[in-house]
Amino acid sequence: MLSLFSLAYADGAAAAPVGPGMIGQLVMLGGFVLVFWLLIWRPQSKRSKEHKNLLSNLNKGDEVVTTGGIVGKVTHVTDEFLTLLVADNIELNFQKSSVAAALPKGTIKAIK
Repeated sequence: MLSLFSLAYADGAAAAPVGPGMIGQLVMLGGFVLVFWLLIWRPQSKRSKEHKNLLSNLNKGDEVVTTGGIVGKVTHVTDEFLTLLVADNIELNFQKSSVAAALPKGTIKAIK
């Protein structure tokens, strides 16, 4: 019986809060935002900027590949569309945004 009373009185002092305070939580949040920006947002915006630059610099005679894998030579360019010569006397119209990459000159002849 005596041991029960001693256990009851042993819990008299309040425990100090354990864990990070407000500043620690803000530092962690800032770290997560920084990692998100470095790993996701910055590279994506860089790729988007390069793609816009590619689309704005397309000219007649450029060789390109579309997102569908079609390789062709640009024969006509407008603001939103372009025409690709994909084979002898076969031209296809595409939206400019479907162009994935520009190829070096002579790539089409090297493929055939």
